[in-house]
Amino acid sequence: MLKGEIIGNIEKILGKEAVITSKTELSVYESDGISIFKGLPSAVLLPKNSEEVSKVIKLCNDNDIKFIPRGAGTGLSGAATPEGREMLISLNRMNKILEIDLKNKIGVVEAGAINLQLSLAIANTGYYYAPDPSSQQACTIGGNIAHNSGGAHCLKYGVTGNHVLGLEVVLPNGEVIELGGKVLDQPGYDITGLFVGSEGTLGIVTKAIVKFTKKAEATKTLLATFNTIEDAANAVSDVIAEGIIPGAMEFMDKLAIEAVERSVHRAGFPRDVEALVLIDIDGLRDGVEVLSNKVIEIFKKNKAKEIKLPKDENERKRWWNGRKQAFGAMGTLSPNYLVEDGVITRSKLAKVLKKIDEIAKRYNLRVANVFHAGDGNLHPLIPFDMREEGILKRVIEAGEEILKVCVDEGGSITGEHGVGIIKRNLMSYCFKEEELEFMEKIRCVFNPKSLCNPNKKIPSRGCAMPLQTTTRTIVRGW
Repeated sequence: MLKGEIIGNIEKILGKEAVITSKTELSVYESDGISIFKGLPSAVLLPKNSEEVSKVIKLCNDNDIKFIPRGAGTGLSGAATPEGREMLISLNRMNKILEIDLKNKIGVVEAGAINLQLSLAIANTGYYYAPDPSSQQACTIGGNIAHNSGGAHCLKYGVTGNHVLGLEVVLPNGEVIELGGKVLDQPGYDITGLFVGSEGTLGIVTKAIVKFTKKAEATKTLLATFNTIEDAANAVSDVIAEGIIPGAMEFMDKLAIEAVERSVHRAGFPRDVEALVLIDIDGLRDGVEVLSNKVIEIFKKNKAKEIKLPKDENERKRWWNGRKQAFGAMGTLSPNYLVEDGVITRSKLAKVLKKIDEIAKRYNLRVANVFHAGDGNLHPLIPFDMREEGILKRVIEAGEEILKVCVDEGGSITGEHGVGIIKRNLMSYCFKEEELEFMEKIRCVFNPKSLCNPNKKIPSRGCAMPLQTTTRTIVRGW
């Protein structure tokens, strides 16, 4: 527990209304989107600007208080979940869009700004912010940066890291640094890239300079259904092998379709199929027509049962909303679910999906597959009821076995959800011991006392000795 004197000093910095210590209120912050891992924080702080974040962290550093940065809590790795009564620093009040510069196609935003809010702010300008996680309506830019989040359209346009030019970061000792800038290339090391995907283990991102993307001249959406998962998977692989890069290409199997069609977000997906592929083809108007025809040929070659175009924009939006709400729709199948986040090469889709089905049967579980098929980013969802004795152990073991299959087939244990708590001990699937030790050394340079989001992302070995950081506050006048 934090001492009363510490809380009093924090309240002097933030104001009493910005410090939460009530057990009832703290329970709201005990987990992120993966609620099977829970931990109560010692306090939750709600700073309203970078200066307040810096002052609070300096206090934490001086008193050896561990703390965790938190965005909207939509994460799916447990990266913002306390394990040892750490203090949470929530950035939700830091939600301003500070600058929009369409001439240079960039914006400056605070870390707590909502992802969708940014695109809506420039909706009538012909530009948008490309990274679009399924939690786009709630997730924050800072959280997306922490996990290098992707989304349906990352196949063509890239993940969050491809759209971040610069960052303002508060280091674990309270120092404020600015990384990158408003131009594409900066001399020196790419420290901005190092912070993207670091899950808050190196410091707290408080502002970001991001790139905007020009909207395509035309977009054509197709919905193809298949009688077998193998045919759908092969269709996806063949589209990419043809050299076609759609704006997005999503896969849903029968159980995922059933969940969506049971939910309030019914999309009008057919239930009498084993899988569907939802695809956006975008670009120049004439080119879109040519590519669409090629994709239709590929789908037919792979025995598509039906290939549909939306009747109007409303139907198109229903289809995409159904896909984006698929995770939440799992509640129509069971009160709990675990979502994994493995990556494989596209040519292995059919093979790996078959192995996932075999694993599910062996553990007597169901698995709903809904994922970014175009870039091989799998999201096997395992619905279950926590009240069933012993089931959580089976679910976790099955999930880990699925990720092991992904690695064995040349893939990875995460594409966009991050490592956090849930996959921390699986990093050895991907990295040798000496590689993990090297990552720990990098963390120790920025976070030598292991106060900032301790023991997340990689198994902590501790820093051999406190390292003196040589950073200084840099002001470039964003």
